[in-house]
Amino acid sequence: MEPAHRGRTRRERVRRFVRQLFPERQFFIRTDGRVAHIRFSHRVQIAVSAVVIAAGAWVAFSTASYVFHDDVLAAKDKQIANVRLAYRSLLGEVAEYQKKFTAMSGDLEQYHEMMLSLAEQNTALQRNLNSMESQLRSTETERESVLSARENLKGRLGELERDMKGLANRNFTLKDSLTTIEQELQSVVAERNQALFEGSRMRRKIEGLESRMAALQSTQKDVVQRLTERTVATVEEFAKVVELAGLDVQQLMGETASPSANQGGPFINVGEVKSDGEPVDLLQVGLTNLDVHLNQLEGLQAILGKLPLALPMDQFHVTSSFGKRRDPLNKRWAMHYGLDLGGVHKSPVHATAPGVVVFAGWKGNYGRMVEIDHGAGIRTRYGHLERTLVKKGQEVKFRDQIGLMGNSGRSTGSHLHYEISFKGRPRDPMKFIKAGRYVFKE
Repeated sequence: MEPAHRGRTRRERVRRFVRQLFPERQFFIRTDGRVAHIRFSHRVQIAVSAVVIAAGAWVAFSTASYVFHDDVLAAKDKQIANVRLAYRSLLGEVAEYQKKFTAMSGDLEQYHEMMLSLAEQNTALQRNLNSMESQLRSTETERESVLSARENLKGRLGELERDMKGLANRNFTLKDSLTTIEQELQSVVAERNQALFEGSRMRRKIEGLESRMAALQSTQKDVVQRLTERTVATVEEFAKVVELAGLDVQQLMGETASPSANQGGPFINVGEVKSDGEPVDLLQVGLTNLDVHLNQLEGLQAILGKLPLALPMDQFHVTSSFGKRRDPLNKRWAMHYGLDLGGVHKSPVHATAPGVVVFAGWKGNYGRMVEIDHGAGIRTRYGHLERTLVKKGQEVKFRDQIGLMGNSGRSTGSHLHYEISFKGRPRDPMKFIKAGRYVFKE
């Protein structure tokens, strides 16, 4: 039982040593706030170490085989030469033995003849004969050994010749492979030179294109700048017309803003804008700025298309202005929210802007009246008409005839009562007429 106990103790020591040499290891990995660990037990570590050692041994063996390959071939060539020398030596010894055998045969014949004549020498000759027979048997044994060795040498020589042929074939194969590799290398070098040439040509072409792009970008920036300046000037002119009409541009823009005009955000200086660490393209900024001004211009054009800037009649004279006046019937001070235009009875009355007729008929003190909604909170009224030529819901265009000037309703004579209102609040029509004269003049 004591040897078995010692064996278990030795195994336990070995296990402790292995566990000390390869303790259990854990690797912790943290990704996106999550922690994971990988456990490597001592068995896994032992297996990995064994694989690494085996791989190193195989690499060492392969390296040694490759390094000492020529030495092995030289040793085999030397061994073949030694075998050939030994074979030639054995052939020489066999020839000597044959000579000895011939000589000994002659001696035997002489001894036989001497036996007939010299009987007294029979005993000595018999002893000599026995001795010669013993030597002959020994010679025969040696000869058989030499023949066997020669056959073995022939077999080994054949094996060596086959090995030499295999080595020669391998040399030819390696030579062909080397030739093929050299040809492929030359082809690769030629392709590399061609690629370098193409790369140089492409770099020159890219540099030319970059210079052309820079010139084109500079030209485009100038064009965008000029367009922006013209657009801004046009926007200012349109805004001036709206202001001449007595309206607030921002208030009107709020009424007619299109989805594309609904923009905003904090102000960011062009020099502060970065894109992937590089300054933003100034051309793109200019185009964006131009687009903003074009949207403003589009909105103002839409507004101007709705403003009643034209004259409702071709020929007229102002008989009463907008504002405070004495009432023509009771002579009391009153507020006049329109413009009275006198002229020839039944003169044509035209729509001063496109819109939709929201009222056409008799309207109390207005008499026969036409009211048109032009959008954006703007409406016009045409009162005291002799006759209305449109109906409610009818769409009218700019300068369409909507009625004839008359004297209906609360009136002292044939004239046109012309009103303009914005969001239900009356505005001075003369300001619109002056703004229209400015537009047509421009």
